[in-house]
Amino acid sequence: MSESKPSLLEGFKAFLTRGNVIDLAVAVVIGAAFTNIVNAVVKGVINPLVGAFGTKNLDSYTSCLKAPCRVGADGEMEGIQIAWGSVLGATLQFLITAAVVYFLMVLPMAKYLARREAQRKAKEGVQETLEVTELEVLKEIRDAVVAQRAAGGAGTPGGPAGPPRDRG
Repeated sequence: MSESKPSLLEGFKAFLTRGNVIDLAVAVVIGAAFTNIVNAVVKGVINPLVGAFGTKNLDSYTSCLKAPCRVGADGEMEGIQIAWGSVLGATLQFLITAAVVYFLMVLPMAKYLARREAQRKAKEGVQETLEVTELEVLKEIRDAVVAQRAAGGAGTPGGPAGPPRDRG
């Protein structure tokens, strides 16, 4: 008995139609669009705020590691220049992106999932209470039947006063 294996094309089709791949594609597209928003905030808000204390362009903040740090006549940089302003700008963009993603997406989703889990546990608690209540009712019925047999069947076979019944 040989099992037929799905073809390579069928496996690829199943992979593409799986929900995770589509969710990932949507996330990438939204992330790319969101990057433009963050860049605009950094260039339109953060850079001018930094510009109040210095220049508006973070890329212009540099330090010279080895002098002279200037562009020569041939267009080449002389010396060794460290462009720490561009690193600062990229770091600010990352922090803004991370904060927005956390506060607008991750935190609300975590609260939503916690609320759903609490509702699920509450439903399980109600189910357990119902099961315990049913068990208590069944015990009461059993006790009532045993008491009824004890009171009414004192001389009957199989009752408490008679010989044991053969159940086999």
